[in-house]
Amino acid sequence: MSRPQGSPSRKLISQAGLNSWLDDLAATGSLIAPRLAAGVPLYQRVAASNEIAWGISRSVLSVKQAFFPPNERLMTIRKNGQAIQLEETVPEEAQIVFGVRPCEARGVRLLDALFLDTPPADPYYASRRENTVLIGLACREMGPTCFCISVGGAPNEAGDVDVMLYEVNDGYVLEDVTDKGRSLTVDLGLDVYDYDPHGYRYESHYEVVSPLTIKWPGLFEHEYWQKMSERCLSCRACAYVCPTCRCFAIRDESIGTGEFERLRCWDSCAGENYRLLAGGHKARPEKGDRLRNRMFCKFHFYAEQTRLGNISACTGCGRCIDVCPVGVDITEVLADLGRQP
Repeated sequence: MSRPQGSPSRKLISQAGLNSWLDDLAATGSLIAPRLAAGVPLYQRVAASNEIAWGISRSVLSVKQAFFPPNERLMTIRKNGQAIQLEETVPEEAQIVFGVRPCEARGVRLLDALFLDTPPADPYYASRRENTVLIGLACREMGPTCFCISVGGAPNEAGDVDVMLYEVNDGYVLEDVTDKGRSLTVDLGLDVYDYDPHGYRYESHYEVVSPLTIKWPGLFEHEYWQKMSERCLSCRACAYVCPTCRCFAIRDESIGTGEFERLRCWDSCAGENYRLLAGGHKARPEKGDRLRNRMFCKFHFYAEQTRLGNISACTGCGRCIDVCPVGVDITEVLADLGRQP
């Protein structure tokens, strides 16, 4: 992200002014925001600000899908006799995403480390990332399953978006974080507003053991994984709602005579057939092996695979806790492991 020079510029915008600004953005380009789809809040394209689900704390799926869609076509393959033609599908449409919570924006930074900073860069992710502006919305309070503070985040962290909005009594305080964000707000004609977002105090609903305090290598062969996995259904819901899970599968499908499309789809290491090898061999046949890999990937392997240093791939959003049908709670796992010698 390219950041503007000097201290942050914070200005006041009313709800009506924000609505008008978002209406203009939607009229001139692709505006994506939390929207109720059959009563479920999801990030979708909106035609105007009145389609935005303003009262929700977070969407069911994260903003990850704006850069790494659940299903996407990578290329079209056409075969005519012995001739083969490949037509790559690199997305080029510009998009603005509104209402991004700080934990989700942090998830995008974590995805950047793998899709962009770990060679070779993924061209499909890179194109969407370059053509996207993130407008963040700070949280007014922490939800009952939120634990972002325990993993190094904050409900009002602005460092991973282009524009940040803080809700106040008179509307919203708007902060330009990057030059890309400032290009959207420079013509709004707003007055400077004296506001310190770090002065707002958040109350966490429960204490969570920091993953950085756990001695992960010594727990790889621990019997705990088999015990905890007795509750797991391998349904993969936790991975699909996670802002940072990035496993995917590639498949080719016929779409006509001599014509195929190569698709990339979300996958999860929690699935029984993940990394299924030729001949039917399963790399991780037991649920305990798969649960262990998910936790080690989040809290131990990620730091080794990227250049971000001592950081976990969990943003503390709590989505996996909310969605699990059998109550596998990632904070419970951290607490249990934290008690191990």
